[in-house]
Amino acid sequence: MNKLEKALSRLLKCNELTRWLAPVLAHAAKKGNISYREINEIVNDNAEDVLLLGNEWRLLLPVRTRKSAAWEDRLLLCEPGESYEVPNIVRFLVEGASTTGCWDPEHAIMELFKEMGEPAWERMPKLIERLGEQAEDYRIAAVQIKKTCRELGLEERVDTLIAALKGSGVMSPKLGSLAEVARERSPLYEVNPSLFIKRARK
Repeated sequence: MNKLEKALSRLLKCNELTRWLAPVLAHAAKKGNISYREINEIVNDNAEDVLLLGNEWRLLLPVRTRKSAAWEDRLLLCEPGESYEVPNIVRFLVEGASTTGCWDPEHAIMELFKEMGEPAWERMPKLIERLGEQAEDYRIAAVQIKKTCRELGLEERVDTLIAALKGSGVMSPKLGSLAEVARERSPLYEVNPSLFIKRARK
């Protein structure tokens, strides 16, 4: 068992599937994407299960979309000709886990936002941790994000930070939840569950 597989198996509790997911993520993280053909060559008959698990935890996302690049609009097809991409934050998580054997969101977040040139990169793990604590079923409203930014002294850069959080793969707009948006009176976002993986889904 290599270090990445060990990190994934501890967190996802899917030992059989993580044995296949680990080499797929390692390959995809190197160039940012991977084709169905490449996945099939790595995992043989397990491609669909690996893709379903990767998509569920937002580790591996279909490139094909219905109408937008939002995660909820990604069209997961497990067949030749399809390709899948690794969100930027997941690339850093995978690289770190491959070296240390630990899934370390805090370190990955700091490294990514430092590379992105974010002046508040040292505060990003705390911001994202708080967003995860406030999110319900990995969903959070823009008003909550603004409130958290204000608490951390980042209120003047809310719009810039929201754009950076989307671009980094930390979160994605939930465009289809019109009823929820109306109820919250605020745009909604889905945070990447792989950053809060210790809060395992039931």
